[in-house]
Amino acid sequence: MTSSSEETILILGATGGIGSAVARKSAARGANLVLAARDQSRLDALASEVGGSTISLDATKADEVHAAVQQAIDLNGSLTGVVNCVGSILLKPAHLTSEEEYRHTLALNLDSSFFVVKSAARAMMKSGGSIVLSTSAVARTGLFNHEAIAAAKAGIVGLMQSAAATYAQRGVRVNCVAPGLVETPMSERLTANEAARKASESMHALGRIGQPEDVAEAIDWLVDPSRSSWVTGQVIGVDGGLGTIRPR
Repeated sequence: MTSSSEETILILGATGGIGSAVARKSAARGANLVLAARDQSRLDALASEVGGSTISLDATKADEVHAAVQQAIDLNGSLTGVVNCVGSILLKPAHLTSEEEYRHTLALNLDSSFFVVKSAARAMMKSGGSIVLSTSAVARTGLFNHEAIAAAKAGIVGLMQSAAATYAQRGVRVNCVAPGLVETPMSERLTANEAARKASESMHALGRIGQPEDVAEAIDWLVDPSRSSWVTGQVIGVDGGLGTIRPR
């Protein structure tokens, strides 16, 4: 097994609520981190806290994702894990969703995930590794006003399952986490209003909104070869029950 000190993990969307929580957990294990996101100033702030290298990129651009993977290898000599925390939230019915909004939702969620798999799998084919993508409970449970984001997140599940089958013999594991509503800056407009927050909490069987650390724990487990080396092709629901059960 690869020890923590030999791990190099590239985190895309590292400055978001979940991405930064993953960075903190993996850093605490001694993993080498490469932090990637759009905003260099936020990357610098996170790196000053958890260590590691930084890369400013647009994850919807295939060449920039490929360059980030190569840079992570150049900086550390190897790459054992890649986590994609890039994503968005769009709550609109299909008939009110513009084509621009739809394309943007697919680009941020599905396109970025495909480009991560494309580049990371190629880089890991000789020595193996772990790729973790971010889907959502809405990919497998129909919720109103989620058409575009549900389409993108469901596409990520299909991508993950096919890639897990394709690269398994190369020792590359591919999995997804599927959160419910998590309290992050991205979801603030859904949680800031007390009535909306209570409505959201009531949809989760465990009666609360998720915290970034809830999801980061699962991601860190999936990316750690000492704990999850026999896990691939899975969707790990970290959603308070939203994706599978209904509260009384």
